[in-house]
Amino acid sequence: MRLAQAVFFVLVSGALLLGGCDRPPAGGQKSQNGPSPTAASAPASGEPVTGGRIVMATIGEPSNLIPPLASDSASHEVADLLYVSPLRFDKDIKLECFAAERFEVLEDGKLLKFQLRPGIHWTDGVELTAADVEFTYKLMIDPKTPTAYAEDYKAVTSFTVTGTYSFEVRYAEPFARALVTWAGAILPRHVLEGQDMMTTKYAREPIGAGPYILDRWEQGRSVTLRVNPDYFEGRPYIDQVVYRIIPDTSTMFLELKAGNLDMMGLTPQQYLYQTTGAGWAADWQKFKYLSFGYTYLGYNLKSPFFTDVRVRRAMAQAVNKESIIKGALLGLGLPTVGPYKPGTWVYNDTITDYAYDPAAAKALLAEAGWQDRNGDGIIEDASGRPFAFTLLTNQGNEQRIKAATIIQSELAAIGVKVEIRTVEWASFLKEFVDKGNFDAVILAWSIAQDPDNYDVWHSSRAVPGGLNFVGYKNPEADALLERGRRTVDQAERKKIYDAFQQLLHRDQPYLFLYAPYSLPILSARIQNVAVAPAGISYNFTKWWIPRDKQTFRLEQ
Repeated sequence: MRLAQAVFFVLVSGALLLGGCDRPPAGGQKSQNGPSPTAASAPASGEPVTGGRIVMATIGEPSNLIPPLASDSASHEVADLLYVSPLRFDKDIKLECFAAERFEVLEDGKLLKFQLRPGIHWTDGVELTAADVEFTYKLMIDPKTPTAYAEDYKAVTSFTVTGTYSFEVRYAEPFARALVTWAGAILPRHVLEGQDMMTTKYAREPIGAGPYILDRWEQGRSVTLRVNPDYFEGRPYIDQVVYRIIPDTSTMFLELKAGNLDMMGLTPQQYLYQTTGAGWAADWQKFKYLSFGYTYLGYNLKSPFFTDVRVRRAMAQAVNKESIIKGALLGLGLPTVGPYKPGTWVYNDTITDYAYDPAAAKALLAEAGWQDRNGDGIIEDASGRPFAFTLLTNQGNEQRIKAATIIQSELAAIGVKVEIRTVEWASFLKEFVDKGNFDAVILAWSIAQDPDNYDVWHSSRAVPGGLNFVGYKNPEADALLERGRRTVDQAERKKIYDAFQQLLHRDQPYLFLYAPYSLPILSARIQNVAVAPAGISYNFTKWWIPRDKQTFRLEQ
């Protein structure tokens, strides 16, 4: 799964803009994130102890451990344990202080003041200061920095270091994503200053200030982290975190059953049918909650097959989303029509989806000039070119491959020939997606907490290496995206993003397919794991393993 700015997005509320971090959090507020999650787990018992290791599976290898330079979830999942940021999201997906001990929002949001906590150190012993935040800001706005996340920082009109641990940020006008920007990782000036971000060794040998330290990275096999004993929030309980790179969910599951993994994301088949019974209930914890993510069929809008919007609308009528959810997810997902999580305040539930209607799809394709002119069962354009394209997705993702197979069958029924090709994750991104070397792809985005989708959909981001890799360009959409990120009032933002979703629904640059349920499973040895609106990993540093169930301890 590619990651779309998860650390940069949050729901900005009026209450948030009024206070700093030294106030206690408000209680008793209801989640805005849809149905309550479920879990087959028991609360932690006993006193937490240090030690042990947790071994987790990842389907893709990190591309880069400097967060702004990576857009894939594998990189960000690891990097989240290596770095800190001024602000972060809590379990209820609300901004709270992290490296900052307090902040102020002044002048109707045009001025932010931050005070960092003293005594935070990079893992090489150097103290983290406001100069590091300034360096990060300057690096992000530098046109030579190969990042997809610069736009939030470019909205800043001035950045001023006001003390060893304090800084101010000024905006020309209120900016809805102002606070969210400072939930991005702080980078070490003393290490990265003067480095070429394209070649720096620190992409694989990072220096952070987070709860864990990179211990070793075995290419194609695993990434191992060790606990940071000097972490400013207190030493995490678990000594070692291992990410095993296993590019196939079936192989992952075999490793889980063999006791070689402590955690993975289950497929629906595994969740419903292969992890039931007394033994599984005794030894494992299973969770189920609607994920902040969606899967989509994305079109290369430069491809001769998909330049005509009538063709893309025909695809929407030819593909039965309910069949995909039933066949690929065994019902563990919800159909979606846009880039937001169903049930959240920003999701436009007034949109009526295209009805599944193969006959109407064929008629629309004929109107666009695609007909079966030679009786071979495949439609052709006026030049005789058959409508035959390759649908790419990544190896090892069973759900996407099943979805592709269902789509292949349904499009064959209207005369469109689809060849499915799966590619190893790193090559899939580097050689195909980032270079625009595809007709269509099945991929997924993480859904960020803030509704701003500028970096994925604005026409200025339709550049090599940009997140708008399908090449969607619509001046109306651009204008809405620009207004939305500069509007603070949630009711007004709702109107703007409802209109934006209507445009996407009309233009169909993606065929939005479904939002799946997250189905993580963890060893019952792991204590203090519970579901919140943010998922289960929000308190990872507080997970622990009873002493008699530990298989590893760091040498003291």
